[in-house]
Amino acid sequence: MTAPHDPLWREAQYNARAAVPDHPAIFARWAERSAAARAEGGGRALLDLAYGSGPNETLDLFRPESARAPLHMFLHGGYWQALDKKDFSFIAPPLVEAGIAAAVVNYALCPAVRVGDIVEQMRRALAWIWREAATLGVDRDRIHLSGHSAGGQLVAMMMATDWPRHASDLPADLVKSGLSISGVFELEPLIGTSINAKLGLAADEARAASPIFVEPATAAPLVLAVGGRESSEFHRQSETFGERWSAFGTPVRHMPLPDRNHMTACEALAEPDHDLFRAAVELASGGS
Repeated sequence: MTAPHDPLWREAQYNARAAVPDHPAIFARWAERSAAARAEGGGRALLDLAYGSGPNETLDLFRPESARAPLHMFLHGGYWQALDKKDFSFIAPPLVEAGIAAAVVNYALCPAVRVGDIVEQMRRALAWIWREAATLGVDRDRIHLSGHSAGGQLVAMMMATDWPRHASDLPADLVKSGLSISGVFELEPLIGTSINAKLGLAADEARAASPIFVEPATAAPLVLAVGGRESSEFHRQSETFGERWSAFGTPVRHMPLPDRNHMTACEALAEPDHDLFRAAVELASGGS
């Protein structure tokens, strides 16, 4: 099933802020928890590391005491046009407590750049992490990704990247797993909605940036999570994307998040007693 063409219906399906009226309070909660995470990170936290020279090409790295820890790299959402890495530092402390380093990555925002530019920035971030891993104290052979909403699209595009073709020194299996929360894998339905005002997507550009139309470049496992209170389109996107990539041999696990909306879904990643957090730890530990 594809998305209907009615722009009002699509607006209601994809306008996540309108669907969650208390999102300002949720964002304030994220900011408070994230500020505390950065303040408590101590000498093991490295903030505003530059992975490139372009706009917003920085990341924050939170590290456990153990050397050569596996790395969980989080790519934030905001429809490629809003939010910042500093809003999501709260995902790091539980991972660090579990012995996993956490990188929270920034990127430039639309309309200053195109969605395809952001994809390239994330490739630069991953390549930089892999090359600098020894200095940073993380294991470059255990790099795992997660992303929320637009970040889910970015995770999938990283898993579809032919890394040796991108740069000859990079391994084909650079990304060891992916975890998408409420991901957007087909961008064309956004055309005609208010979301596209800053993205400026045309049909051909939307298709090129849609992971649902590309093949995975890795056999790494992929977890697809969606909140039970999210729109039918967010469920359709993950279900259809999972079916297509499963056909290519990707081990796909679907994870429902009952009673979660589009905003609260990503909070499960920072809850040690939640299945989503346990899945992230299992992936970083080498499980699938």
